[in-house]
Amino acid sequence: MKIRLTLVVFPLLFLLLSSVVPAQPKGEKRLISIDDQARFRFVGSPEFSPDGKKLAYTVTTSNYAKNESTTRIWLQSPVGVEPVPLTADGVSSSEPQFSNDGKTLYFLSARNEQETQLWKLDLVLGGEARQLTELERGVDQINFSSDETKMLVVLKDEDKSEPLVEGSNPWVIDRLDFKKDAPGTYLDRLRNHVYIYDLNSKELVQITSGDFDDSGPVWSPDDSQVAFTTFRKEGDTYDSDIWLVDASAESTPRQLTTSKGADYAPSWHPGGEWIVITSADGEIEPNYAVNHLARVNVETGEHQWLSRELDRNVSSKEIARDGSAVYFMLEDSGEQPVVRMNWSDGQFERVLDGPRVAGSYAPAPDGHFVVVFNTSMVPDEMYLVDGSEPRRITGVNAELLGELKLGATEEFHYEAPDGWDIEGWVTLPPDFEKGKRYPAVLNIHGGPVSQYTLGFSPSAQMLAAQGYVVIHTNPRGSSGYGQEFTLGLYQGWGEYDYQDVLAGVDHVIEMGYADPERLGMGGYSYGGILTNYLLGQTDRFKAAVSGAGSGHYLASYGHDFYRLSYETELGLPWESRELWERLSPFNYIHKATTPTLFYGGEKDWNVPIQGSEQLYQVMKRIGVDTLLVVYPDEHHGDWSFANEKDAFLRTVAWYDKFLKD
Repeated sequence: MKIRLTLVVFPLLFLLLSSVVPAQPKGEKRLISIDDQARFRFVGSPEFSPDGKKLAYTVTTSNYAKNESTTRIWLQSPVGVEPVPLTADGVSSSEPQFSNDGKTLYFLSARNEQETQLWKLDLVLGGEARQLTELERGVDQINFSSDETKMLVVLKDEDKSEPLVEGSNPWVIDRLDFKKDAPGTYLDRLRNHVYIYDLNSKELVQITSGDFDDSGPVWSPDDSQVAFTTFRKEGDTYDSDIWLVDASAESTPRQLTTSKGADYAPSWHPGGEWIVITSADGEIEPNYAVNHLARVNVETGEHQWLSRELDRNVSSKEIARDGSAVYFMLEDSGEQPVVRMNWSDGQFERVLDGPRVAGSYAPAPDGHFVVVFNTSMVPDEMYLVDGSEPRRITGVNAELLGELKLGATEEFHYEAPDGWDIEGWVTLPPDFEKGKRYPAVLNIHGGPVSQYTLGFSPSAQMLAAQGYVVIHTNPRGSSGYGQEFTLGLYQGWGEYDYQDVLAGVDHVIEMGYADPERLGMGGYSYGGILTNYLLGQTDRFKAAVSGAGSGHYLASYGHDFYRLSYETELGLPWESRELWERLSPFNYIHKATTPTLFYGGEKDWNVPIQGSEQLYQVMKRIGVDTLLVVYPDEHHGDWSFANEKDAFLRTVAWYDKFLKD
């Protein structure tokens, strides 16, 4: 059940001219294709000037030929002026931030063959942007002191070691967790620490140190202290904490939070007495714990829950400049609204409600909002939200959408065999005819603690354009439905959720949309894992596509980077071997009859390709139609455009081979 809150209504404080949003061209529409994937643009990082009269944001554009995406900063003057680009085309610039007086725009950009640096653009005089930093290890965020003379940066320790033998440079490992996917490096003892960089003197001062990784530093309102997130408790844990350190090289950090759960992402309240954080309940298994909003007293360490009653994950919090409210996004049953919490009484109001998925937002000083969101039929665009129907103020995808004939997406609910209420969506072919049954593909999401949303899905639209009914469900274990629902998958990967997704397929068959004799299934990451489990449990599907899925969990232990996740949920493999074996898809794959395409990245250390290799080997051995595709140099994500396209074309070809006449 979706949580509904009071909808907050703001007055319309400025007018928008229709010329800001290009009209969609007329003419005959066509089906979406894989090549359109690179044509979609993405709006993000909205930022108001202090007086609320200017709005900066980014637009990201893909270049298939160059296999790269570039981000450009645009400026929107809300009173009837079309947006203008502030940064050059062909080079990425991000994280726009106005100066205190609104006359300057700061941003990050990697230019002149340097690491990402801080740049400054004069909005009054104009001209070219000026580079402000030349840090060898780069800048990862804009984090100014109140007077904009200093900034916080997080830098990795410099490697000052010398090779033992000339020409040999091995990874020497002595850490318990020693791997990380993308860029695919083994982990050494070089740690991330917090520094203060003086923009005038160019002096760099380190304020945290030790065999710990520190992240997310933020200044106190008076610039005297810095709060940051770190793992400094003894033992093997996900339990991060917030620590404080004086803005001085001589100071010693002190621990602020002491709860058992993960505390992270600190933000100072303007009053200076409280720090607002994201916090998880330490009594809940960490892989499944819902992330809540909380606040911690700076002097006493008192921890107060703020959003626990909502029983939903929160993200992207922002405190109003006057401290009157905290804004955040809420993950709720396939939707993602923006919520305001009043600081004085703790009451919640939805700034953005309804069947929408917010990606970013920005509150203006005088109360109105802009929100970047998408729906099932429209990808991300930016909208003015004032309490009435949101008004679109960008149209970066309008021209492309005007060319395309898309399939409708419908929401549905159904019961799992044991009575659990499950939500799902079905995307229909653009030329869908009622009463006609179509081949159907069950898409399974990753995570597993994640969720499908009712937002725009290019992959679902592209499959639907090929004549398939596309089924998305959020089985138990998915986020967005509360702590009990998420924990429903605990120690039951595959066993509990496979019946949920099968019941979703049955429901779409009952709706009259899907042909029960032409069913396919597939997914990536945990979606591939559940696909692999289903292969050994049912013969209902005529084709399957498993991307980056596991085979034998014991074989993954120490090879992927989920060692701690395995141990906190499944226990040590030599102590709870039966559970490890019971859940592993490898132990059932010999029963499979479904023709299956396995694929993944050669250098994936998240879900290594060895899992797909294992299952492919068994299916090949027992004589089931199967294919293994390995993409060189690819990790778990951020694949080259060419390899993403290849994987999609092979997926469609595999389904076509077994599901169409």
